[in-house]
Parts: sequence; structure tokens; C-alpha cells
Amino acid sequence: MMDWTDRRCRAFHRALTRRARLYTEMVTADAVVFGPRERLIGFDPAEHPVALQLGGSAPGRLAEAARIGADFGYDEINLNCGCPSDRVQSGQFGACLMREPALVAEGVAAMKAAVAVPVTVKCRIGVDDQEPSEALPAFAEAVKAAGADALIVHARKAWLDGLSPKDNRTVPPLDYGLVYALKAAHPDWPIVLNGGLADLAAVRESLARVDGAMLGRAAYQNPELLLGVDPELFGEPAPVGDAFEALEAFCPVIAAGLARGERLHDFTRHLLGLFAGRRGARAFRQILATEAVKRGAGLDVLRAAMARVERGPAPQDGGLPGWDEARAEPVTSPS
Repeated sequence: MMDWTDRRCRAFHRALTRRARLYTEMVTADAVVFGPRERLIGFDPAEHPVALQLGGSAPGRLAEAARIGADFGYDEINLNCGCPSDRVQSGQFGACLMREPALVAEGVAAMKAAVAVPVTVKCRIGVDDQEPSEALPAFAEAVKAAGADALIVHARKAWLDGLSPKDNRTVPPLDYGLVYALKAAHPDWPIVLNGGLADLAAVRESLARVDGAMLGRAAYQNPELLLGVDPELFGEPAPVGDAFEALEAFCPVIAAGLARGERLHDFTRHLLGLFAGRRGARAFRQILATEAVKRGAGLDVLRAAMARVERGPAPQDGGLPGWDEARAEPVTSPS
């Protein structure tokens, strides 16, 4: 979720659920160690529970970055071994590491020695010509032996040679059965399922077979589904009554950001999936896409957009109008 789940996005998602664990976008270990740390990995305490996702392959550097993340207060350090982007391929990390379980195990062991918080790994079921039924169990055994506290599996192979990063999110077929079999082989070790989970019904179904479920694009593209997480999965009331209340709770966060010189669009670009299927949703998106990108735009623009949406219960169907499903990204004007 690089460039998506930044601290602004996470702040809004936390307004929708108290219990779901939030993950940062992947940040390279080198960037954490040598870059502007507060800008890259700073977060608000209200985001807890929140995990820092790292990219990298050098065990010593991963350990140093993990220590920095733990000192920042993150609840978990997660090593990404599943991202198929061009950037990670050139840097020999992300999904490339599916080919190097011994190196990943060394990195996990180094991070475990450096921090007291859980260290987890996110992976694919294999890459390129690997046979997933062989690659995934071998990878899992290696990172478990190194002390990984949990494994999050995106149940698709990544084709680093032949598919774009965008296509790698949807084209390779899902194989939930392989992940369920992995869990059966490791009943004492937390396994989390990721990939293709479109709603909470799918999450509930998966939780009968694995220990957790990770939502990515579904939660980003239709944030209102997060309102059901606390009541449906944890038996607790949602923090707000609806998406309108969530936006009102988010407004002070936006106001503080504007006071720091940030742009309204930095926040509202994460809101375009709201109100799918409601009357006025298209006008909501259009106002944000055209007006929030302008210099000096303030909360009055967001309130004007909200005023165009019909209130009432959220529709139970209707898809995600305003989204280009092939790109799996919000349709926005250039900023």
C-alpha cells in the first residue's frame, strides 16, 4: 500500500475502528536509518495499534530500523517480502526475498534480537517459476525458526518477470487453500490471510480457518466497511455512528495539518471511496478532486462536498463508482 496508507489515511481509518490493527506503507530500512524519521514514520498515538512495515534485506540495517521503529512506539515491526514493485526489484527486497528464505530468516533473527515488540513477515505464496506448494512451506519454516511472531500471506504468486505491479495485485489467481493448509501445519503459529478479501463476510469466513485477516484495497477503496469491524468481529460498538461522524472526527486532524502547511488534498485523497452508492457521492468526489487540490483550500471545501451527499443508512450494494477498478486507484485530478 505504498503511497496509500500514510499517517493521514491511518488517522481517518482509526476514526472508523478502534480494534483493527493499522499498517504503515512500506518504508525502506535505509530510509528509516538515514532519512527524515519523523516525516517518514512519525504517527499519532491515537493510531494504536499500529505496525511499521519495513522493506530491506540487510539484517544489520533491518535490525537498526526495527529498533528505531520500536523506539517510536510501534506495536509491531513487519518485514515486507511480498511487494512486487519495480523499486523493490531493483533493490533486491520485497517479493524478491521469497527466493531467499535463509536471508529473510537472518533478518528476522536480527530484528527479534533488537526489539521487544512482535516481529512479523508478510509474503506471497511464491514468485515467478516457484511452485507455491513447495516455496511457501519452506519460506514459512525458515522465518518461523528464526522467531517470527506471525506470517501474513498474500495468497497470490507474484510474477516479477511478466506482470506489472498493478497486475500483480489482481491477475495471479488466489489460492486460499494453500494458506489454510499452512495454518493446519502450524496450529501453534499465527497465520494471517491477505488478498482478495472484499468485505467482512469474506473476513469472517477466513477467520474460521486462520488467525487473522488483512484488508488492503477493499478498506482503502470503501472505508465505510471498517465501521463494521468492531461490532461484527469484536462485539463492540463502532467509534462513530456513520461516515459523516467519522469525517467530523477527522476534521481536527485536517485542521492541524493545514496549520502546519499541508494541503487539503493530502488528506482528502484518502476519502474518495466514501459514500459509494449514495445519492450525491459523485458530486462529493468531484468537489474533492477539483477543489481540494487548489492552493489554500480549506475545510470549507470538505464540508461543501459532504453537504452534497444524502444522509441515511449506507447502501449494502452498488460497488465503488468513481474508481478505476483496472488501476485499483482513486480517480483524481493531477495535484
